[in-house]
Amino acid sequence: MKVHEALNWASSFLQDNIRETFAAELLLRHHLGVSRAGLYASMHDLWLDEDAVAAFVADVQSFAAGVPVQYLIGYEEFYGRRFSVNEEVLIPRPETEELVEGVLNRCRDHFGAGSSDWGLNLVDVGTGSGIIAVTLALEEPSFKVTASDIAAESLEVARRNAAELGAEDIRFVQGDLLLPFIESGEKFDVIVSNPPYIPAADIAGLADTVKDHEPMRALVGGVDGLDLYRRFMEQLPLVVTDRGLIAFEIGVGQGQAVAGLLAETFAERDIHVEIVNDINGKDRMVFGRF
Repeated sequence: MKVHEALNWASSFLQDNIRETFAAELLLRHHLGVSRAGLYASMHDLWLDEDAVAAFVADVQSFAAGVPVQYLIGYEEFYGRRFSVNEEVLIPRPETEELVEGVLNRCRDHFGAGSSDWGLNLVDVGTGSGIIAVTLALEEPSFKVTASDIAAESLEVARRNAAELGAEDIRFVQGDLLLPFIESGEKFDVIVSNPPYIPAADIAGLADTVKDHEPMRALVGGVDGLDLYRRFMEQLPLVVTDRGLIAFEIGVGQGQAVAGLLAETFAERDIHVEIVNDINGKDRMVFGRF
């Protein structure tokens, strides 16, 4: 089978199964080990051998059955870097890039422009694949980054991404939210988290690619989606420094609630709270700083 024949078959098959046809190209490039330019340059010249055809067909069928293409090819792009993913971690979303950018911008504003002098202790809580921790460590080498997660399986993926992308100095800690640091008496200047925030009743309405394959522990945030934020409010005062920055990703429509929780928790510390919309105009981030 030639490349163009394989691509045409896969695109038609996915269209018939009401799946995004873009996955056909991603899967074919993955099996050929070529770039998009390389794929199109060889469209009418390159042949796939029987093993390659069989593997490609199997993946196309898996995608049609609901397996996310990122799990099939084993990676997703985030902030210009390729992160390994599997079914133990959430697939990175573009909105989280905005959270990372928001943290970097507010650190410059809050702690001063001399980034090389910051030496800030930063923790990414619920790191998953490590996209936030690794990206912040690489974008601002002066950060002293810790990444934590309750699941050893997720931490294994995060460690691999840190090693593959050159963020060797990140410290990884297994534990439930901020409890390991409360127990050790540690404090952080910057606390970042993209916790589970989907209300339990909304899970049934998610795409099957999400609800049937991405880890439920990283999706569900209780009845109203705010359980993890409430638990954070009990723990944050024991871990954040006197001049700290707190950054959360949130679900759409949760901005006022999470901002209110932060304002109430730190009412005596004169916290400045911001609700920030994403590129689509939806409330997506909440920042608090002293």
